[in-house]
Amino acid sequence: MIVALLLLVLALIGVPLFAVIAVGAILAWHGIGVDLQVIAIELSRLAEMPVLVAIPLFTFAGYMLSESGAPGRLVRLTDALLGWLPGGLALVALAACALFTAFTGATGVTIIALGALLYPALREAGYPQRFSLGLVTTSGSLGLLFAPSLPLILYGVVVQQLHVGEPVTIDALFRAGIVPGLLMVVVLAGYGAWVMRGHASLRKRFDAATAWAAIRESAWEIPLPFVILGGIYGGFLAVSEAAAMTALWVLAVELLIRREIPLARLPAVMRDSMVLVGGIIVILGVSLASTSYLIDAGVPQRLFELVQSVVSSRWTFLLLLALFLLVVGTMLDVFSATVLVVPLIVPVALAYGIHPVHLGILFLANMQLGYMTPPVGLNLFLAAYRFEQPLLTVFRAVLPFLALLTAVTLLITFWPALSLWL
Repeated sequence: MIVALLLLVLALIGVPLFAVIAVGAILAWHGIGVDLQVIAIELSRLAEMPVLVAIPLFTFAGYMLSESGAPGRLVRLTDALLGWLPGGLALVALAACALFTAFTGATGVTIIALGALLYPALREAGYPQRFSLGLVTTSGSLGLLFAPSLPLILYGVVVQQLHVGEPVTIDALFRAGIVPGLLMVVVLAGYGAWVMRGHASLRKRFDAATAWAAIRESAWEIPLPFVILGGIYGGFLAVSEAAAMTALWVLAVELLIRREIPLARLPAVMRDSMVLVGGIIVILGVSLASTSYLIDAGVPQRLFELVQSVVSSRWTFLLLLALFLLVVGTMLDVFSATVLVVPLIVPVALAYGIHPVHLGILFLANMQLGYMTPPVGLNLFLAAYRFEQPLLTVFRAVLPFLALLTAVTLLITFWPALSLWL
């Protein structure tokens, strides 16, 4: 109890999260008389994981893309191919943001990078101000379920370290996110078409010449998803190898072929991307040391017994878990939530017969909701700052989108086949 209060005080006074977790792990292992070398052993075990290489490589590639002209090309490409559909520009915003978030792994980067392009375009096309603001704010987190999403990889790494039941592979998580992610995009696109149902005159005509010009302009970026997904699912590339190819491809294109990022700028891009990676790795390392203690002390088992004494139904547990994760998502970023919460909920969920891959998708779907849930969702504050709108205005703008995505998330939660059939 004293240790828990100490950790709470440290967190409240602003001590970095990795330090709080490390102090907890040190005190816990010391309290049962175990040599503290166990923490170094956990860090060493983490460093030996081949898939861990994918995290810095995909992050670096994502940051390179965000610093280049790729966001603008992505918007022009999706607009040329999809803009003629009913609610076409809304679908363009959803598709562009989802793809960009999948590569960068950070919703905030998407809002900052694409918001300046999409929000004015939506307003000029006649979309209502509130709808446009809510759409761009919401779209920033849609890519968390699509490969090569960094949170998906991190979830897989954490679960693999727990050694519970059948192994959870990263490519299985990539496949599992496809249908739920597409369902979210389709539902929001349908809402966009409904909003613009009385404005058929505003729909743009498909222009083959414009589409071909946009394809040619994006010729170097278009192969990336096919290299990643085709290589992994075709069995030609491991996840780490696909990450290496992606990073090399983006580096060569943006630095040598397009020359949109000057060589002098490259060290800054590398530093910024590795600051994010470093934070994730340090938190993950000390969290695994803490998790090992929790497992050794039988905490997940006791937690399951406590939950089971109150909840006997699997479906009730899933509903309560969704509510819990939604609250967690409003308070923690997805990376911190993954390393802190997943080790506790996975053993309990498995005891209720929930597949760990399905759990990963519903976990990230709820984290996605947390980014836009009032009053503390991160995307709300970023959008208010980026678009210079009052926070209350952003709150109201996202509510219809939040309701739709909540319904889809509940469907994902209670229909495991959506995540598992691929």
